[in-house]
Amino acid sequence: MDTLFRKRPVRYPLIILSLLTVVSIVTIVMLYPIVGAIYGVVMIIILSIAFKAEKDTYEQTEKHIELLSYRLKEVGEEALLQMPIGVILINDHYEVEWANPFMRKVMQADTLVGKSLVDISEELNGFVKHDDFNEMTITIRDRQYQTRYKRNEKLLYFFDITEQVEIEELYYDDRTVVGILFIDNYDDLTENMDDQHRSQTNALVTSIINKWSNVNDIFIKRTNTDRFIAIMNESILQKLEKKKFAILDEIREETAQQSLPLTLSIGIGAGSPSLVELGELAQSSLDLVLGRGGDQVAIKQPDGKVKFYGGKTNPVEKRTRVRARVISHALRDLIQDSDQVFVMGHKMPDMDAIGASIGVRKMASMNNINGYVVIDFDNIDNSITRLMKVVKEKSDLYDKFLTPEQALERMTDKSLLVIVDTHKPSMTIDDRLLERTEKVVVIDHHRRGEEFVNKPMLVYMEPYASSTAELVTELLEYQPKNDKLTMLEATALLAGIIVDTKSFTLRTGARTFEAASYLRINGADTVLVQNMLKEDMDTYIARSKIIETADMYHDTIAIAHGEGTKVYNSVLIAQTADILLSMQGISASFVIAHRADGRIGISARSLGDINVQLVMEELGGGGHLTNAACQLEADTIDETIQRLKVAIDHVIEGSSK
Repeated sequence: MDTLFRKRPVRYPLIILSLLTVVSIVTIVMLYPIVGAIYGVVMIIILSIAFKAEKDTYEQTEKHIELLSYRLKEVGEEALLQMPIGVILINDHYEVEWANPFMRKVMQADTLVGKSLVDISEELNGFVKHDDFNEMTITIRDRQYQTRYKRNEKLLYFFDITEQVEIEELYYDDRTVVGILFIDNYDDLTENMDDQHRSQTNALVTSIINKWSNVNDIFIKRTNTDRFIAIMNESILQKLEKKKFAILDEIREETAQQSLPLTLSIGIGAGSPSLVELGELAQSSLDLVLGRGGDQVAIKQPDGKVKFYGGKTNPVEKRTRVRARVISHALRDLIQDSDQVFVMGHKMPDMDAIGASIGVRKMASMNNINGYVVIDFDNIDNSITRLMKVVKEKSDLYDKFLTPEQALERMTDKSLLVIVDTHKPSMTIDDRLLERTEKVVVIDHHRRGEEFVNKPMLVYMEPYASSTAELVTELLEYQPKNDKLTMLEATALLAGIIVDTKSFTLRTGARTFEAASYLRINGADTVLVQNMLKEDMDTYIARSKIIETADMYHDTIAIAHGEGTKVYNSVLIAQTADILLSMQGISASFVIAHRADGRIGISARSLGDINVQLVMEELGGGGHLTNAACQLEADTIDETIQRLKVAIDHVIEGSSK
């Protein structure tokens, strides 16, 4: 029994039972000797059988465990050495100490011991040295491996997921994409054509689009005279993106040969498994493209990300007086349904923003509603300061100017907020006002960007207009005539037009002169405009010093910058870009300088050969084809110049394809 106890110490229950049995036998023998003897014999036999059964069970279990341990060891070695999973053990110097046969086969080497991880993969070497990652997909010899790193053990596992990645790519490449194609100004051009010319134009456009769809394996269906539906997949879309949507240039060039200035706008919805959502994304993208002037492609994802292609040409004017009248009447109804009207432009407002604000405030007055202009008096340039001085001296209009804090105090849920000369909340004087009311109207002449005011009640965006002041002037013509424009109000609007057109030399159409004529009839003073726009000697000298720094890039692009970390106002930067553009041999100009808000600003101008809007959008800004700007979070001017050059290269490369 002692031997059995030493072999298997887990026999405590049987030992205790044996002790109890001995005690009971002794007790019974003392009381009843014969019965006790018989009982003792029986219990000894039972205990012997129990001990033997327990010993046999233990020996069988021990044999099974030994066999199982041996099999597990064999399987472990087999798995480590034969399974298609790579295993590498490295040392502190990131050199291979041991690798299983699978990894030797992957690397096609007899041994990997002693080799650096760089020899296997530079990507792998960086992954192991990066403390933040323990799992990563790495490419080794054109195959994909899900790599896991046990840092404490310095052990790497490699799982071949090449087929899985290929299946995922196939799935993503095969996802449906919906596009809507719109022929810009098709109805306007064909309206006065006879049936034969209209039919020829229709056949030409249809032929070009059908040829493009057949070459790229796209299903195309015409739904209207100027609208098509396109169905494709992600892989086809990627090919079109690589070609920068050459169909835009093809339509423009081939129709131009027939003296038909037709362009194509495309809105695309991608990235969603829902056909309904794809259709909505495509329509939203098309609306965005048309808001930016057409002749472009917008690709929108469900997460709101948008990519743009095209937009190389200046948009053709498409707005009509009918649309201006309809918008004016709609705005009149919104004004009359409000208790107050607040008008706000962009940060550091220029003459266009202030002039348009004064014009919209006048609309409120024409409808017998109190109107106010929101302005930050601490952030205005000299020309606006001079305007405000004249306003304060010569009229009671000055009382209608409020700071953002005053506007917030007065604004109610029934108040109407009108945003002018911008459509980006981040660029408004104070975006808290946008959160204060749900009644918001946007009036702007810039091409629409990704950032936009949330759910405005009315949008009047015309990138074909010279200025927001021009748009507001047209709207004023259809408002009630019970309160006529004053001389100062008309002068402020005219100043906005003059500033944005550079005295009627850029982006000036017939409607611009009509608006200017209307303002002159209402008393606009051109001499007062010139006085307000005068500059002092210090500004002239500062601008000249910036011009001295100008360097040429790509032969005809001038890039100039301010001094070190000196802060310049945005108006001076813009004026410097305008002057550079007027010099011989310069087709585009970019001026870079530090701003008061801590960021670095870039003002861009072009004669149309290069689309500065696309360049600025690459850096997070926007604007027009010939007039754009952006603000960057950058440390130095030199860093900004390098980023600007990269953006210019991208746009030029895209335009040349």
